[in-house]
Amino acid sequence: MNPPGRDQVPARRGWAAAAMGAAAGAGQAIAPFVFFTAAWALLVAVARWPEDVLPSPFAVGRAFGDVIAKGILPVYAGETVRRILVAAVTGIAIGIAAGFIMGLNDVTAGLLLPPLRFFQSLSGIAWLPLFLIWFGFSDKTIVVAVWYTLVFPVAFNTMLGVRTVPRLYRYAVLTLGGNWRQVVFQVLLPGAIPYIVGGVRLGIAYGWRALIAAEIVVGTGGLGYLIFKAETFHLTARIIAGMIVIGVLWYVTDYFFLRPLEEATIERWGLVYR
Repeated sequence: MNPPGRDQVPARRGWAAAAMGAAAGAGQAIAPFVFFTAAWALLVAVARWPEDVLPSPFAVGRAFGDVIAKGILPVYAGETVRRILVAAVTGIAIGIAAGFIMGLNDVTAGLLLPPLRFFQSLSGIAWLPLFLIWFGFSDKTIVVAVWYTLVFPVAFNTMLGVRTVPRLYRYAVLTLGGNWRQVVFQVLLPGAIPYIVGGVRLGIAYGWRALIAAEIVVGTGGLGYLIFKAETFHLTARIIAGMIVIGVLWYVTDYFFLRPLEEATIERWGLVYR
């Protein structure tokens, strides 16, 4: 018999290696920001600019603590996150459905692609004046602007993914007695998933920027409204603190969720060979 605990040694080594790798990755991700912050502090100390022009990192840290202590930041950040989630869920679903329709039918694609390319050139911000007339200064205007910006990358990438699956696979399933439901969910969807995930990552990135801009214009809460309101009172440190929160939220979402999801789907569905 093996001594007690002997079988756990490889597992413990594996966990230790994984922890060390995660720590190294986190250090590599944080190091550039540490360097940038140090350079920023040095620049402010040498230039001696007034705080309302360019505050020091310490002043921004105090402003950050102030908005947290007053309960402003959690509320506004929660509003921003809620809006991007609502727009992402509906926009992704519509984008995937539109992409499949165009990918499956050449005639439909020929009819839809020209107007879709035209509307894609008009960002959600360009539509904001009309959205304000239609929906007013409301939460709906912000969500629709984000939704509009997010749909197009998802739809085009989904269409591309569906078209990359050889038509022979569809005909093989139908010839063997399968139906179109099986073709879609067992052949086309797995083949298109890497493209869909890439489109989702790109679409959410575009939607995130549209969200902040829409919050600034509409002015009904959110991180965009936070930094715009701070500008009214020349609270430069609070503006930069809000910008940092916006960047950190996106960086965490992309680095720890969207990027690993994209890499995992690419590897899982056969585009990376070992």
